[in-house]
Amino acid sequence: MKGWLFTLPWTLGFCAFFAYPLAQSALYGFSNIRLTAAGRKISPVGWDNYAYIFQRDIYFMERLRDFFVNTLFSLPVLLVFSLMIAMMINQKIKCKGLFRALFFLPVVVVSGPVLNMIISEGAASIPIIEQYGIYGLIENFVPSMIAAPLTYLFSQLVMILWYSGVPILIFLAGLQKIDRSLYEAALIDGASAWVAFWKITLPAMRGMIVINAVYCIVFLASSEINEVIALIRSAMLDPNIGYGIASAMAWVYSLSVALAIGLAWFLLGRAPKERATHAVILLQRRGLDAIRR
Repeated sequence: MKGWLFTLPWTLGFCAFFAYPLAQSALYGFSNIRLTAAGRKISPVGWDNYAYIFQRDIYFMERLRDFFVNTLFSLPVLLVFSLMIAMMINQKIKCKGLFRALFFLPVVVVSGPVLNMIISEGAASIPIIEQYGIYGLIENFVPSMIAAPLTYLFSQLVMILWYSGVPILIFLAGLQKIDRSLYEAALIDGASAWVAFWKITLPAMRGMIVINAVYCIVFLASSEINEVIALIRSAMLDPNIGYGIASAMAWVYSLSVALAIGLAWFLLGRAPKERATHAVILLQRRGLDAIRR
């Protein structure tokens, strides 16, 4: 009951502000929308809008593929960087709150027009990478299928790392919940800090990794610099394409993102969690045995 009450504000907001536009966009995806002086004229076209996307449109599927390939390269960098910063902040250092605020501040500031201004000024990339010809080396020695996302990763490296504010806080919350006695048991058993990270910290953080992976996918999918969203917006305002095809594009994109989230949840959430639990229990037993000896 408490869980339903906790989600009640979101449920009411969804029903009041989101359910009707969602159903309307689904209807538009199967219709031809014409804007006239008398209003919108809707005529059903069946699956023609979706057929147009997959058979005739030359930009949408290409940008959709580029988005997922770029996300595949960006996500590990974002997760690893966030976990490293969280582990550093979790140490016994002064001004922890200040460091948390510094890493979270870009998430608040970098949005909308501010983000577009930063990108236009060239602040999203590291100039030294381009000055030393890193892009040329990647294009010359790396296959084109991998070179394109690597080039994107380096060109948007600053922006990707600026998105790490929320994942850092989530990882930090997970690190603070790990029982310190596990590390003490590992040290008594002769484990190094490196072994303790792989056997205690990383397994205990599996759930947080899944949460952050889902969050990062959604965040990157709805980012202001997302070319797929820009294409959908331009198609919506194009009189030759219109709301119908744009709605079909939005649904294909949304279902693709949902599939990516489900895949991330399946790969990171279920089987590794069981292995992590067994590893922690085994380490606890070994530590207790070492204490008894």
